[in-house]
Amino acid sequence: MNRRHLLASSLFGLTALPAADSGLKPLPDAALRSSDPEQYWLRIRNEQFYLPEWRTFLNNGSLGVAPRPVIQAVEEFLERGAGLISDEYPRWGYETLDPERTEMAEFLGCKKDELAFVHNATEGLSTIAAGLDLKAGDEVVMTDLEHPSGKAGWAVRAQRHGVVVREVPIPLPPKSSAQLADVMISAIGPRTKVLFFSGILSPTGTIMPVRQICDAARAKGVLTVVDGAHMNGQIPVKLSELGCDFYAGSPHKWMFAPAGSGILYIREENLDRLWPTIVTGDWDNKSSKAARFMKVGTNNRGIVVGMMAGLRFLKQLGPENVYARIHDLAILNYKMAAARPYLEIYSSADPSLYGSLVTIGFRGAKLDDLFRKARERKIWIYGAERMRISTHIHTRPQDLEAYYALVDEVVGRKA
Repeated sequence: MNRRHLLASSLFGLTALPAADSGLKPLPDAALRSSDPEQYWLRIRNEQFYLPEWRTFLNNGSLGVAPRPVIQAVEEFLERGAGLISDEYPRWGYETLDPERTEMAEFLGCKKDELAFVHNATEGLSTIAAGLDLKAGDEVVMTDLEHPSGKAGWAVRAQRHGVVVREVPIPLPPKSSAQLADVMISAIGPRTKVLFFSGILSPTGTIMPVRQICDAARAKGVLTVVDGAHMNGQIPVKLSELGCDFYAGSPHKWMFAPAGSGILYIREENLDRLWPTIVTGDWDNKSSKAARFMKVGTNNRGIVVGMMAGLRFLKQLGPENVYARIHDLAILNYKMAAARPYLEIYSSADPSLYGSLVTIGFRGAKLDDLFRKARERKIWIYGAERMRISTHIHTRPQDLEAYYALVDEVVGRKA
């Protein structure tokens, strides 16, 4: 079978990962993962990703690396769309994409009609912030460690409509989930209408006790909005079990999706209370449920095809295997940092409170030389006084060793 025939039956999706004759290599035998895990994951990196041997990439938390099957799926879709082989438009932005949403919803643990595809978590969170009926004096409570993209939508509401935004300090490092839950729940006041927080805090990688917080907020009549940009693909998540009212995620970070793909979850009972912000014809047809929030005009459907290919790649690897591997690397990362007394660690000492993100500090050290030498040595890092190190399945232990050798050289000698 020629690889260009893989999508012949449907322009809009892939029934499986591309076949062997597409030039892609199959995954290594699962037995190798048990007998020699380092060799298994090294082969995954070398055979399934485009990453060159010389690249040390420790910033998956900003933008993940799409594997070869995803890039090829997007490429083939765009080629077929450019050839107008199908009689249907090669786009999304008007279509409801029911088969794709059904498959994604099954993985995410929600109903298809509660799920919309957007471009990233920022778009999803902005849609939520702009679409809720809030009046002057209504309060939105959030942590003091939210990503600027998550905070911005509420800042607009504050300036435009007089909504009050209040930030709650999160302990660094946190001691326990109970401590984190208490901080958030005790912050709810008589005027609080929305509790907004990240399921995994972007600056530190801390996993928040989402269900406990959301249940307490619901008991007080407060809506919950969860920024899940770092959750899906980094830790196990079932949206229906989180208890939140709204959620936005970015599959392009941890689920191998191409940049420009995102998810918006709206708990079924809240579908009619959220106003859309980008609209086209049929915008007020509430029978389309969450799908009406993805009718934004002509769009690049190749991104959706790539997102679904990323999901299938994750499922083929086995999500539990991915979660375990990246967490093991994070534990290694934490131990390396903890062994250096001149470093400060903002992530919890409890490994159950982080997935793959670990954040370290340099106690006021100047980092110009660190960043300069990191660029020279092709070590990709993110942060400043607080530096977030994020690993994925393509990360090698030697990447962490190279990074900490650089830290020892530049910062350790001055400590």
